Amino acid sequence: MSAPDAIFAGSVPANYDRYMGPLFFEPFARYVARRLSDLSAGAVLETAAGTGIVTAALVDTLPPAVAITATDLNQPMLDHAMAKPALARVAFRQADAQALPYGDAAFDAVVCQFGAMFFPDRVAAYREARRVLRPGGRFLFSTWDRVDHAPVAHAALEALSRLFTPTGTWFLERTPHGHFDAGAIERDLRAAGWEAIAVETVTQTGRAASARSAAIALCQGTPMRAEIEAFGPDALAVATDAVAVAIAARFGEGSFEAPSRALVMEATR
Repeated sequence: MSAPDAIFAGSVPANYDRYMGPLFFEPFARYVARRLSDLSAGAVLETAAGTGIVTAALVDTLPPAVAITATDLNQPMLDHAMAKPALARVAFRQADAQALPYGDAAFDAVVCQFGAMFFPDRVAAYREARRVLRPGGRFLFSTWDRVDHAPVAHAALEALSRLFTPTGTWFLERTPHGHFDAGAIERDLRAAGWEAIAVETVTQTGRAASARSAAIALCQGTPMRAEIEAFGPDALAVATDAVAVAIAARFGEGSFEAPSRALVMEATR
C-alpha cells in the first residue's frame, strides 16, 4: 500500500460517510454487529473505525453494559466520527492497529471492518488484536473480495480507465479490493499466533440515492480523488460525470440497490 492510499482528509471523510456508507459499508456493519449480539457485558475494541459506521452499528446492537472503544490512525476520519451525537457512549482514541495502546487481555472482542488492507504490517496488527483479547475473545474483521464482485466500483473503474491512463493501478483495485486471497489472510493470522480461524464469503446489498451520489462516493469519498485530480484542474468534475453515466447505464439514474462481496474472518483467542 502506498502512503497516499491511507490519506482520508479534506472533504473526503464527509463524502465517505455520506455516500460510501449506505452503498458499501453500512450493510456489512450491521452484519458484523449482529455477529457480536450475544455480548451482554464486557468491552469491544474497534480498530480502523473510520467515520464510525461500524461503531454506530455496535452502539445500536450492544447493550450499555458493553463498553465500546473506537480507534483509527487517521485523525480527520476519527474527528468526523466523534462529532456524531449518537456515538456519545463510545470512547474514541487515535491509535495504530499495529501497536495498540492497551494492556494485555483488555477486551472481549476486536472488530475491524475493511481496514486490514491498509495495514503495512498485517501480521503485527493481527498479533496486537490477539494480545489485547481475553481468553475466548473474538477477532472479527473483513476485507473486500475482487473488484469484479462489486459492480458499482467495477463500473467506475472502467469509466475512469476510458478517460485516463493511471500510473499502475487505481486505488480501488490496488488497496480496498487488493487483499482478497483467503489463504494468504489465514497464513498471516497463523503467523500472528491465531489457531481457531473461520473464513466466510458474505454478500450484502447497499443503497445509493442516485447514480451521481455513487459517483461522488467513489471519485470524491476515497483517496482516489487525489489520483483523479492529478490529471488536471477539471479532471475531478469530468471523472465524476463520466462515472455517474457509467453507473446509470447499469443501474439507472435514480436510487438503486447493488451487491458487494467480502471475506469475513473470525479468529478466537
